[in-house]
Amino acid sequence: MTATIHSLPRKAEPSLEPLMTLVADGLNSVNTVILDRMQSRIPLIPALAGHLIAGGGKRLRPMLTLASAALLEYGGNRHHKLAATVEFIHTATLLHDDVVDGSDMRRGKKAANIIFGNPATVLVGDFLFTRAFELMVEDGSLKVLRILSNASSVISEGEVDQLTAQRQIETSEERYLSIINAKTAALFAAACRIAAVVAERPEADEMALDAYGRNLGIAFQLADDAIDYDSDAAEMGKDRGDDFREGKMTLPVILAYARGDAEERKFWEAAIIGHRTSDADLDHAIALIGRHDAVEATRERARHYAARAVDAIAHFPKSDAKAAMIEAAQFAVARRY
Repeated sequence: MTATIHSLPRKAEPSLEPLMTLVADGLNSVNTVILDRMQSRIPLIPALAGHLIAGGGKRLRPMLTLASAALLEYGGNRHHKLAATVEFIHTATLLHDDVVDGSDMRRGKKAANIIFGNPATVLVGDFLFTRAFELMVEDGSLKVLRILSNASSVISEGEVDQLTAQRQIETSEERYLSIINAKTAALFAAACRIAAVVAERPEADEMALDAYGRNLGIAFQLADDAIDYDSDAAEMGKDRGDDFREGKMTLPVILAYARGDAEERKFWEAAIIGHRTSDADLDHAIALIGRHDAVEATRERARHYAARAVDAIAHFPKSDAKAAMIEAAQFAVARRY
């Protein structure tokens, strides 16, 4: 039976603490791999990579690889290098994203492209991708290589799709879900699935973990969409209204536009093409989104996908790993940053 959007076990304040505690020892090993493999004889490379890698990110994707391995009671250590691979892929995409978006902030401090410039940021992102593929080859599994390389390709396609949808007011909810499935959820899915490969578990377990990660990734991105119109910059670690000023058709905007009257739609059409981007315009956009409950509707959809993530691992035996992964799904949609 499929869980409803309200059927996740509730805690007052869901947290990543159980997940972090579960994977703490493994994450230390992953961080050792990351620090070792981001080194280069060219000093700018570790300086720029370290600016982001050491910048306070949650390490959620590699933690999911470790947690999935714990769920399967895997006793080896291959997943440590592969979790580092996942983080390198993620970091490379962030570096490239900041250049594409012209971002000023990332994780509460200046984005790498602002400090080091766009050319260096793009090239170091490329360097991290190559490090990721070196680690995949070292693992020796063609299946792992296929899963992670396919995820990298899908992420790139999702980013290009998002770029082509930018400033396109007619972007549908269906298309937007397709974009975030590619640009965000694909790596969550791969991060979880590869644990089943190294643990030599059956295809059904692989696909269950893939479904957990994919639905969690969609929920996580939808929560991000909501946060951009529901929190201030101090909480978010980036400039409030970034999505609005960049003309991104995220779900709160898509819903507010669909539910708005003719005058409201006229405002959105001007805003999304870049003619209404002042602070006052942002305040008006937030008011319209609030008027139509678009943030809450976005969070409701996020809760739906989080429930699907929990459903996907329902057949695994009760364990600390399973409990931590369930709470991670709760945290993904309840967080305000």
